[in-house]
Amino acid sequence: MAADGEGARGEGTARGEGGTGLSVSLETAWGLRERPSKGPKPGLSLDRIVDAGVAIAASEGIGAVTMGRVAKALGVSPMSLYRYVSARDELYVLMQDAATGTPPEMPADVTGWRARLEWWARAQREVFRRNLWLVRMPITSPPASPHYLEWMEQGLAALDDSGLEEGRKLSVLMLVGGFVRNEVVLMADLDAAMRAGGQEPDEVMRRYARTIDALTSTEPGRFPALRRTLAAGVLDVADAEDTEFEFGIGRVLDGVAVLVGER
Repeated sequence: MAADGEGARGEGTARGEGGTGLSVSLETAWGLRERPSKGPKPGLSLDRIVDAGVAIAASEGIGAVTMGRVAKALGVSPMSLYRYVSARDELYVLMQDAATGTPPEMPADVTGWRARLEWWARAQREVFRRNLWLVRMPITSPPASPHYLEWMEQGLAALDDSGLEEGRKLSVLMLVGGFVRNEVVLMADLDAAMRAGGQEPDEVMRRYARTIDALTSTEPGRFPALRRTLAAGVLDVADAEDTEFEFGIGRVLDGVAVLVGER
């Protein structure tokens, strides 16, 4: 057992009896069982535990969220949490569901599979950008939380008029969702690196261009493509905030359009 009880198993470990295969806390989130009665610590609840985890992740990063750290924030012992949630990974799932929330309603004037899927991708991106710790969470099992499945439902429904078979629809959602997640991670990492250096993005790019120029100028025949890129000046100025996302989502959807066209 870890020092803070991370590996402990408490009341929440038991699986539901309704054939869902979910943990007790996830069945509670789905409304399939009653929430645990109040324990010895007045006011402690599953919602408070999840909210505390989200607050820690938002301020300190997902790596700071442990059962011990959450218990300390709530002023209780780590073991008291296990009445509500069985382990840290289970808490992560509940935190993800709480932060993700119900997907916003898609406007009625967004029609056609491409426009609807793009709207869905942009909505997901906004959730990730508001909660950057979400893209740092380890993925330990297929999604089964209420809000996550609502997002999946909305994405699949966006493809209703695509003519794709159901398996291909799921593959498309994984492709688009993976692109969104990766773009958010990349842009967040680049932004953090630039901020850490205390320089503006344009200056960072100019310095990078000078570095690449110095490394490749002595052997131009070895790096002809890089030399052409430098000569074009595209590394001298940082892209606008959404440039790479706009380019990427467009090309991903172009690829999906080819798949739809084959049908």
